[in-house]
Parts: sequence; structure tokens; C-alpha cells
Amino acid sequence: MAIERDFDIGFVARLTADEKQIQQNYRPIIGVHKWFARRPGALFRSLLLSEFACKGGLQSAYFKPTMLENVTIADPFMGGGTTAFEANRIGCNVLGFDVNPMAYWIVKQELGRIDLSRFMSEAERVATDVEREIGRLYRTACVKCGEEADVKYFLWVKQQRCSSCKNDLDLFPGYMVATNDRHTHFVLHCPGCKQLVEFERLPPKGEGVRCPSCATAFDWSGGAAKRNRYKCQCGHEGRYPAEHRKAGPPRHRLFGLEYHCERCKSEHRGRFFKTADRDDVRRFEMAARERSRRPDLLCPSDEIPDGDETKRLHRWGYTYYHEMFNARQLFSLGLLAERILEVRDQATRHALSTVFSDSLRYQNMLCRYDTYALKCQDIFAVHGFPVGLIQCENNVLGIPKIGSGSFRHFVEKYARAKRYCEEPFETRKSGRSKTLVPVRGERIEAEFVGSVGELRRSRRALIAADSIEGTRLRARVLDGVFTDPPYFDNVQYAELMDFCYSWLRLLVGRDVEQFGNGSTRSAREFTGNRTLGRDLLHFTEGLSRVFSRTARMLKPGAPFVFTYHHNDVEAYVPVVVAVLDAGLICTASLPCPAEMTASLHINGTGSSVMDSILVCRADSTTKTPRRVSGAKLHDWLMKDRESLARGRITCTKGDLLCLGMGHLARVAIGKLRERWDSSLAFSEKAAIATNELAALVERAAYREVVEQVLEIELPDRELATAGVVLQGSLFD
Repeated sequence: MAIERDFDIGFVARLTADEKQIQQNYRPIIGVHKWFARRPGALFRSLLLSEFACKGGLQSAYFKPTMLENVTIADPFMGGGTTAFEANRIGCNVLGFDVNPMAYWIVKQELGRIDLSRFMSEAERVATDVEREIGRLYRTACVKCGEEADVKYFLWVKQQRCSSCKNDLDLFPGYMVATNDRHTHFVLHCPGCKQLVEFERLPPKGEGVRCPSCATAFDWSGGAAKRNRYKCQCGHEGRYPAEHRKAGPPRHRLFGLEYHCERCKSEHRGRFFKTADRDDVRRFEMAARERSRRPDLLCPSDEIPDGDETKRLHRWGYTYYHEMFNARQLFSLGLLAERILEVRDQATRHALSTVFSDSLRYQNMLCRYDTYALKCQDIFAVHGFPVGLIQCENNVLGIPKIGSGSFRHFVEKYARAKRYCEEPFETRKSGRSKTLVPVRGERIEAEFVGSVGELRRSRRALIAADSIEGTRLRARVLDGVFTDPPYFDNVQYAELMDFCYSWLRLLVGRDVEQFGNGSTRSAREFTGNRTLGRDLLHFTEGLSRVFSRTARMLKPGAPFVFTYHHNDVEAYVPVVVAVLDAGLICTASLPCPAEMTASLHINGTGSSVMDSILVCRADSTTKTPRRVSGAKLHDWLMKDRESLARGRITCTKGDLLCLGMGHLARVAIGKLRERWDSSLAFSEKAAIATNELAALVERAAYREVVEQVLEIELPDRELATAGVVLQGSLFD
């Protein structure tokens, strides 16, 4: 059992923690297209090497090229493809399954061949052609020299008509446009003269400032809108959004711009900001007229269906996906999409279509302007559809080497991803410095096949937009299963990905049969969804079916490894049921960092950034724990904490709660295995697993033990040992 023996927790923990902070720098391949909650590539590389190629220890093997032969790996929940490209990289054959066609498309793009030179030259031709038609729409007069300059970002504020005085009201939650962290001054919007004004210093929040242009005194930290309530200048207070689903999407007012003036930049300190003037408004109106004259331009007509995430859009009056874009965006994106369709080479056209799809995250009227970083924020920065009050309209094609989130920037990101596929590297850190370590001989590139019988040579891949349940596969053909399954109440991937899919299927749907449906949503999904009535039992049934189907394909003794990430006891009921129904035993529960510590969607929630890695095998002779006490759980968690400390990782309470539940789930599986009856109804099996986990939580004093472990100060020798263990490979 190689993983159980050779997986070096401290070494892997430091690798994965570093990678998750800037994942695209460590694994540029993920820049092919956005996917959610990607697990670290370093983790899956380490698991694969620990199982199949770990002579001399993991630290020794990690930075050396590996080429496996006749090894076939499967991932029944492939998502963004981490297992697929890490296994392919070291020569494995790969089987990947996902019911979401966007996941299928992304993995095919990651593993597929492309002529990078042709891609880059065609991308530049496309951008140049489109710029001739839309370039004038992204210009403004420089405040300093008066000449035309390129706009980076247009800033818009939502408006609502006051129900009392009937005047339009700007829904500013506050008047800060930019802080002085990356600019020379604070930039504010004055509610009096509606100009952008700059201040060297600001008083504390709640105290007023006086506009240098019109002398209006106002509280810079508070605006007219807060917590779905507004206060109009007439004194009336009302709610927003008001009846917007009937009235349509919200209206916006253009109030400011950030631009770039090449002529003035050498003599100008800081960024270029300006108040939107009449010419800026006229340019937008020009785009709206051009758009109205071209009703045939490519544009999604799909309606936004109800869902846990999309219901927020409906509250704001968004009914169709195209309503999430303004007229200039629709005109520019439509022209760009139609020009991409003219590209003759299919592989290049598909790659450019993928770039277009990914860039949509920064080209819509739900994007926000980051007042600290001074850039456009991704619509999915918080893994949802947050509807802010201040929106950032990006430059669709973009300014080369300036700004972010444009088509040109995403072309470069895609190219970097494919260059990484040709020459993968790892990153070795020493203090604050980093060294890229080429792993020569490895590459990421698959030959796609249509059946398991064709997996006769290395680096072949069977990728399916389907569930493994509905796929005819022989028993005992897999050397391992490595996956990151969904969690009961995790991100609603399909609801979010429909935003990109609604456009992408217009570009590639004629070539790709998997894009035949109008949505990526599927009846075969089993993540929790209140809107669709998918509860914990539904999730348990789905997980059990997939685990059972996949486990039957494993060779004797082969590993079935999956990551899991949750602090709640009930979330582990499906895991226990699924593993037992599949006839597996859990031989280890290992800790590993898997989330970015500052991730916006978990920041401040007390959630864990750790995953429990559950290693399972179909081997009845292996002994696993069937009892647990508080003392035993204490020992396990202390061992985890000390191992992670060797990787310079400090555990939080949320981390230990997650890791503790991983251990208790392993014990529950071991205890229930001998008397488990998989033929029982799922409600009965879930009740048995629930009762067992609850009993273990009580018997082991789970939460009390976590508190005790957290309070223990690790001895200095543990930290000293950390430096010794990692010397010579990872840091020096």
C-alpha cells in the first residue's frame, strides 16, 4: 500500500499551500478555462507518484521525470481535469467522466494538441480585424493632453427611480472609487457635482469631506444605498431592487473611467482617472445604435432558469443571459464571435472560442471594480452571481500589456497554458525566492479514443460528457481511481457555467454533439440544490452509484482515492454509505491544504482550507480501526498537525474539524463493514451511517478534542525538524 506508506504529508502540504496562493503560476494549464474549486496539481502528482513511482522517497521522485507504462487511471468526477492532466503527464492512460459538457470541453482543450504558432497568429488577425470596427468605442480624451487615449475600464452605477419624487437615484453604497494603495491619491465620486475628485488623505469612516470642485460636504464611506434600502434626496426611503423582475434588468449610469495615455505616462504618476464626459456617453450611445442595426449579430437567446444561484439574478430582473451585458458589450462580443467563426482550422477556431468563453467572466455588467487592486473583478470571484451596485465594463479586446481580463490577455493566458503542456515544470521555493524546475521528458498531450479497448499505448484518453454509470466498461481494468467528488452543498457549477455555455455553444455547437442541450444542467447531477429538490439522500444515492460502478473496474488492491472537504457531521453520511456500498475499506485519512487561505468565497467563514484525503482499497485483509476514543482521536489530530507543521502549515479550528471528521468517517466505515447490507433502502443505510457517526462524535468527544489539540503549543523541536526534513529538496 504505497500511498499509505510513502505519501510525505509535510512535503506535499508545503507544495500545495504555495500552489493554491497563485495556482496559475504553478499550474498554468488551468488557464485554459475557468473551473471551480480546483484541487492542487501538486497533490494529485504526489498521490500518483506515491502509488506508482516512489523509489527513494517522494521528495526525490517529485522533481524527476516519470514515464509510466500500461497504467490506466480513472476520474469519475473529472471537473477541471486535474487528475486527467497530472496522470497523462507521467504517461498514464486516462478515463475521465463528467455530466457537465463544459467540464468535458475544458479537459479536451487541456489535453488536446494545437499548433501554437498558428493559434497566436490567427488570434492577432481576429483581434486586429475586430478592432477596426470597435476600437473607436473604447477611446476617451485624456484629461492631461486632450488627445485620444485607450479606456481600460468604464465605471457604472445602478439606478432606481424613487417611488416618491419619481427622480432617478444613484445607488452608491459608498463613494470610494480607488484607494491610494496603488494610486497616488484616494479617488471619490462626489454626489453633489457627480465628478471624480482626488484626496491625498481621508478622515476616518463616518466623517465628512468637502468636494474641491463644488464644496459639497459628504460622508465618503456611506452612500444612498445600503442593505437593499435607499434614501433619496427628497427624504423618501424605499427598497431596491423594486419590482425589477417585471420591469426588466436594472438601469446604469456611466460616471467614470480609468484609461491609459501612452503619450502622458512617462510624466504622469499613478493611474489615469476621469469623470465620464458627454463624448464618453455619446460613444456608448453610438455602440447601442450599431447594435440595434445588427439584430443578426451572434448573441445568446437562452432564458435564465430558476436555481439556487440564479434566483438572485431573477430578483434583479435578469430573465435572459444577454441582459447581463450592456449594448457596447453585446455589439463588441457579437462581432468578435462572428470573426472567430470565420477561422478555418477547427482546432484553432475551437481554441479561440474557448478563450472567448473564458473572457466573458470579465465582460459583463456584474463585474465589479476592485478599489484596492484597481482592476476588473471576475464575475465568479465569490463562486456565485453577486449583483453589486457599482459595475465595471472592461475593454473587450484590451490594451496589450495593460489592464487585465480582455480577449488579448486571455489569448496570452491560453498560450501560456499550452506552452506549459509542452514543457511542464515544478516550482522550488527557498525563502521568498522561487526557481522553476523543468521536468524534461514529461508533457501533457493525449490521443483521444472512443473505447477502453483502444487504451493499449501510453497517454491515451477516453473523455466523456457522461456519468460513468451509463458507460459500458470492463471490470478490473483500472490501476487506480483518483478524484475530487462533489460535496453535498458545494458550488452550483452548472448554474454558473451556463453563463459561458450560452455563448460557447453558439461557437462550437455545430462541431460538438455534447453541446446539443440548451443547458449544462443535468438530471444526473446529485449535488444539493434546494430549488430542484435535491436533498442529502439524493446526493447519497448518486455518490453510492458512482462509487460502486467505478470500484467494480478496479484491479485487486488498486487504490480508490478521493478528497473531501467539510466540517459538518451529516456531510460525511454519503461518504460512509458510498464507500461501503462499493465494497471498499478506508485504509488512510491524510491531511492536505486544498484551498487558498484568502479565497473570497470562504474568507471569514471559519471554513477549512484542508482536505481529508481518503485512501480506499478493495482488500478485505487490511486491518482498519473500528473503535475510537478521545485519546485516539487526539493522537491522530496531533500527528496531522505536527506533519503539517513540517510543511510550515498552521492548522485552524476549521481545519481540525474537517480532518477529525475524515478520521471518524474512516472508523465508521471499518466498524460497519462486516454487517453492511447494501441492498437496504438508501434511507435505511443513511440512518445507520448517521447513527454511527453521531455515536463516534460523542464517544470521541470530537469538538472538545479539537479544542484541546488547538491549544497545545507545538514544541520548538517540531519546527526545527520541519526545516531539516525539507532541506535540500524543496527549499534549497
